[in-house]
Amino acid sequence: MKTLTIRWHRLVDESGRTCDRCRDTGNTVKSACSKLQKALAARSVQVRLETEAISVRAFKRDPLQSNRLLIGGRPLEEWVGAAVGQSQCCHVCGDSQCRTLTIGSTTFEAIPEELIVKAGLLAAAELFGDEKQKKARER
Repeated sequence: MKTLTIRWHRLVDESGRTCDRCRDTGNTVKSACSKLQKALAARSVQVRLETEAISVRAFKRDPLQSNRLLIGGRPLEEWVGAAVGQSQCCHVCGDSQCRTLTIGSTTFEAIPEELIVKAGLLAAAELFGDEKQKKARER
């Protein structure tokens, strides 16, 4: 069985709180993983969600690491052709400019489920492409 790993990084403060963007993305990433698992089960692909908390100190050093998704080891923006940007967020983030994604003329503060599912399907297709290439080399 193959495994598609989705890793989500988000800010968590000393009180266990996160910002609204990360909270919303957390909800959509869980739902997207469930949909991907159902869609990929017939192809013997297991979807594994890993979450990583980023401390306030680490967040202040590099706020763009928060609300970041890696799918199959690659950033979500690479899979879907998005550009990373920044904008003001909320009190949990302080004065830091938080991560956004832009596709065309649309900017997303929280990552929509559709983008996560699309990136997951593309990553899963690459898993099978790698398998075909390996078999071709063995011949």
